[in-house]
Amino acid sequence: MITDSNIELLEAKAKKLRCNVISMITAAGSGHPGGALSSMDLITYLYFHKMRIDPENPKWDDRDRFIFSKGHCCPAMYAALAEKRFFPEDALWTLRDLGSILQGHPDMKKTPGVDMTSGSLGQGLSCAVGMALGGKLGKKGFGVYALIGDGEMQSGQVWEAAMAAGSYELDNLTVIIDNNKLQCDGATCSIMKIEPARDKWSAFGWEVCEIDGHSFREIDEAFDIFTPGNGRPKALIANTIKGKGVSFMENNHLWHGLPPTEEQAYAAIKEIRGEMHD
Repeated sequence: MITDSNIELLEAKAKKLRCNVISMITAAGSGHPGGALSSMDLITYLYFHKMRIDPENPKWDDRDRFIFSKGHCCPAMYAALAEKRFFPEDALWTLRDLGSILQGHPDMKKTPGVDMTSGSLGQGLSCAVGMALGGKLGKKGFGVYALIGDGEMQSGQVWEAAMAAGSYELDNLTVIIDNNKLQCDGATCSIMKIEPARDKWSAFGWEVCEIDGHSFREIDEAFDIFTPGNGRPKALIANTIKGKGVSFMENNHLWHGLPPTEEQAYAAIKEIRGEMHD
């Protein structure tokens, strides 16, 4: 069970990482702040509380695996990897530069700590299913976590992977849906409805929990609710806010792929830091 002091540390960490996301995208003049900010608390929980990983040995065979399927939001993951010392923090300011280890979508051949290249929406869960099945066949104890977008659930390949995971009883696999209810062109429900999401995942044989994706306590409690070893993969529907932490970005789909100006970045970071202890 997570403690109050753990939550305070995670909240402060998430705020720092949000500031770095804003700075990275502003420096690059390109990127996707909305979805990076909505997924930041989920990323923070995984990297700084949940997953067994070793920055000194990124390819450790028994590590937990993470696939950031909504790869266009990778600055959130890059910020966490730098904070975990997988690579120097200075690399963050080279986002999307030619030859940088931090490209606009994650590349497992370039970036230490990235377990799977991603970016073509819908493919990440299939990769996670393969990793989880490999772990089962090899009698390994690692967990596999895949973070997908709610709009990404409009891709048919997601449901092929969901069916396979249920069929192979991959209870070492957890999919986390960043359910911010917005995508590039507007509200997800107005483009292609994904509800009832809980019923759909359950129908494919998944154990499902729905939470506030910005509450570290609820995130932690969800993992306690899931039943280990029951032959059912896990689906965590995390209700989030696009652009979380920056008032002028929140719930505005225009910030899906719009980099802030320097003035906007200054205002955003000032707003985020205004809630920080330091």
